[in-house]
Amino acid sequence: MLNLDRLPYGGDYNPEQWPPPIWDADDAAFDQAHINTVTLGVFAWSLLQPDEQTYDFSSLDAAIDRAERAGRLVVLATPTGAVPPWLASAHPDVMRTDFEGRRHVYGQRHNACPLSPSFARWSVAMADALAARYAGRPSVIAWHIGNEYGGACYCDACARGFRAWLRARYASLDALNTAWNTTFWSHVFTDWDQIVPPNALSEHWRGEDHTAFAGITLDYRRFMTDAMLARFDAEKQAIRRHDPDTPITTNFMGLYRPLDYHRWADALDFASWDNYPPTMHSEARMALTHDLMRGLKQGRPFWLMEQTPSRTASRDVNPVKAPGVMRLWSWQAIAHGADACCFFQMRASRGACEKDHGALLDHSGRTDTRVFTEMAQLGEELERVGGRLLDARTPARVALLYDWDSWWALEMADGPNRKLSYIDVQVAWYTPLWRRGIGVDVVPVDADLSGYDVVLAPALYMIKDDIAERLGAVAARGGTVITGILAGHVDANANTFPMDDPGPLGPLFGVRVDEVDAREPGDRVPVRCPDLDATGDGGLIFELLHPLDEHTQVVARYAGEWFAGTPAATCRHVPARDGDGQAWYLGTLPDEATLDGLLLAAIARHGLCDPAAPAAPGVEHTVRLAPDGRTVHFVLNHGDADVEVPGPVNGQDLLTGRQVRRGAPLALDAHGVCVIEAD
Repeated sequence: MLNLDRLPYGGDYNPEQWPPPIWDADDAAFDQAHINTVTLGVFAWSLLQPDEQTYDFSSLDAAIDRAERAGRLVVLATPTGAVPPWLASAHPDVMRTDFEGRRHVYGQRHNACPLSPSFARWSVAMADALAARYAGRPSVIAWHIGNEYGGACYCDACARGFRAWLRARYASLDALNTAWNTTFWSHVFTDWDQIVPPNALSEHWRGEDHTAFAGITLDYRRFMTDAMLARFDAEKQAIRRHDPDTPITTNFMGLYRPLDYHRWADALDFASWDNYPPTMHSEARMALTHDLMRGLKQGRPFWLMEQTPSRTASRDVNPVKAPGVMRLWSWQAIAHGADACCFFQMRASRGACEKDHGALLDHSGRTDTRVFTEMAQLGEELERVGGRLLDARTPARVALLYDWDSWWALEMADGPNRKLSYIDVQVAWYTPLWRRGIGVDVVPVDADLSGYDVVLAPALYMIKDDIAERLGAVAARGGTVITGILAGHVDANANTFPMDDPGPLGPLFGVRVDEVDAREPGDRVPVRCPDLDATGDGGLIFELLHPLDEHTQVVARYAGEWFAGTPAATCRHVPARDGDGQAWYLGTLPDEATLDGLLLAAIARHGLCDPAAPAAPGVEHTVRLAPDGRTVHFVLNHGDADVEVPGPVNGQDLLTGRQVRRGAPLALDAHGVCVIEAD
């Protein structure tokens, strides 16, 4: 994709926020930290275009010239993530109307309506002007459009755009009324102009997840995803008029619910994302998100575009990363397919809401801080590794299905349990495999599944297109398919199927759901798993399963409450060409140990667990395959104590030069990293 000799390392740099005398000191510090890449111009619109008639690129010229003299690469951003004051003043249609129906005035960022004609005009003009000026600069290795797209707008222009989007989707009001089940509550629409955006003034009563008509809200979220994608694409096309080759991306926000990133995937030349996990102990969640970003482009490497060197500044409590954690999380991203490691930010701002956000350089510009020292160490390691990891792929025989439509529809449903979190279910199912170093591709429901031995489909609430048939094909060729609670409950319009749950999945999994009970988070029900010789418990959802035929084996039963003895999990044996395939169904959310046991039992026959792989708690083992056939193993200690684990392979640690032998003791410091190139 890019002709580089090492991974890009650096991040957001805003020299315009500091006077010129600071810049020389910054450059010297960047050299000391082995920074080879800077992202420029992300929020510089008001500086680059102070009014409608004037473009002033002098500050950006100076920044790019300085980067080139220092031998650094440039990721050049279009600054359209925050509109300038003059644009909002002269063209108020650029400002959004929020969920409560309030038209906003100028302020903050992410503040432009995606259907605003003025924003469309001026954002494209800015992208065009930037590309006309900087296309062909040898230092510019990528274009970065906008910044962290998100939010929604409910203005009159968006209402008109929504109606046009619906016409294209449904063609007729009859089809729309059927899809939205509008005979309920006298909602049958007889004219397109009767349709308004679903918000607090219309279909919602307690927030964005409390809607009277899931189909309407579901379609509005799809529409808003497409509307923002159209703005990205318009800027991309403006750049392409001047620069046909340099790759173009935008920075996603990982497990971000408002936008369906799968709908954006084809528009990106490479995926990139910003890693700001919710806690300091989110190792499995981060790994899943890396795998999701990699899956956007069918397994091609992604970029880690932002992370903090130390702390964030956007939360009520902002802890600092402990010694070694910044390095560890950076290598984890690389282990899961990142071909760049970048940060927000290179130098801390003096004012406004991010003045206390972590940076390579704090306000004093010191280079003897712990944070700077650790970043310099990481930069030196990446420089030593060079290009050996670029474009290396991550092998996986397991797919995990992730679906924004199911996420949206499940969490806006008025039953059976609003305490259910789609992300929590996904992370819970992913974690047992992650702990054992089993490679997982996180893919959309329309992905090609033919190359996987195992497909996990947690919380597959919505059945779209031919996913039921394609899951059946996995089992029919001897693979294993696993799904569970609330699977197959609704169609693409969030309407239930006129059949028993799990809807179209019933024949494959050999079960029907008789009833669904729901409890508060702390209200657990015992679950007995005879084959595992274990009793655990389940929570939140309790489906009472009924096997449909003799091929469906009960693997767990409830051991408490009025439904004691009822099947809680099943496995159906599916005749296949090369032995039986299997289709497992989990009717509750088991505790960690029980879920671990069930999932590992389900996949055991595929030989995915390497007995020599590290098994210590908190130790992660991941593999990448280089284009020339080299295999690189990553062993990462997420724990706070030193550990010793068996070496996964014979080879050399690229970071220290030490030799590693398969099965021999491999010592890792707390938060330690070992990157082993196999012999």
